Amino acid sequence: MNPIKNKKGFTIIELIVVIAIIAVLAAIVLVNVTGYINKGRDAAITANLGTLITNASDYFYNNSGKFGTDYVGTTIFTTTVSAAITNAKGALTQNGSATTQDWCACSTLNNSPYNVLCVDNRGLKRLTTTGVLGTPITCAVACPSSGICDTTK
Repeated sequence: MNPIKNKKGFTIIELIVVIAIIAVLAAIVLVNVTGYINKGRDAAITANLGTLITNASDYFYNNSGKFGTDYVGTTIFTTTVSAAITNAKGALTQNGSATTQDWCACSTLNNSPYNVLCVDNRGLKRLTTTGVLGTPITCAVACPSSGICDTTK
């Protein structure tokens, strides 16, 4: 009797093939999970920027019709929303105008570094992906010092 035929088990080639298949499946799962995590972070950023619009009307009526730099300096901006957006891997940029009482806030999103979400005192929520001729846009452009989201980009 041949001693090689009596041995039971897997060959090294079979083991390598199985490991390669598992590695490919793991890579596919990892890519999908990362995408879903970024979508969740973007939803958190969008929701937190949306709360600024909701809280702005309350602030406006409770503070003699003041907006602009007064509202941008509140703890809603500087602590609460800023911390929540930072936890979601975003970065809050805010501007307020002392003369026109306008304000805007902006953050980049996670799914694409070129996605910028800007909200302002008019209740506008604007997602901008690129500027003129496909150039990347930044929060400094989307939320200028005038305090109104730039709608031309």
